[in-house]
Amino acid sequence: MKLRTALGSSLGALALILSMTGSVHAAQGNFHYKYVDGYGQERLVALHDPHDGKCINLHAVGDNEELPGYGPHNDTDTAVTVYLGANCDGPDWRLKPHGKPAKDTLEVRSVRFDVPDGR
Repeated sequence: MKLRTALGSSLGALALILSMTGSVHAAQGNFHYKYVDGYGQERLVALHDPHDGKCINLHAVGDNEELPGYGPHNDTDTAVTVYLGANCDGPDWRLKPHGKPAKDTLEVRSVRFDVPDGR
C-alpha cells in the first residue's frame, strides 16, 4: 500500500513539474482574432499564453478551404507573424507585442510567435 501511495505522489509531482516547464516557452498574454461562423455570427477567439516558435493553425479558420479570420490583436509580450495561409504559408504580416488591434481587412489563418532571446 505504501508503494502505491509513493508511486502516486511521484507521478503527481512529475505531472506538476512538466506542466510548469511547458509555460516557459509560451508568449504571455492573449492573442485575439475574429471570424464569421456557419450561422453568419461574428465570433471572437482568444489564444491564452500561446506556444512560441510553433506554427498554430487557428480554430475555425486554419484550413485554406474555410473563410479566413480577421482583425488580429496581439496582446502578448512576444511579436507574432500572422499568415493568410494555413500551416504558416502565404502572405504574412508581423504584429508587435502589446500592439493595437489590426484592421478587419487583415486576414489570418495561422500564426507563429517568436522565440524571445533568453527563454
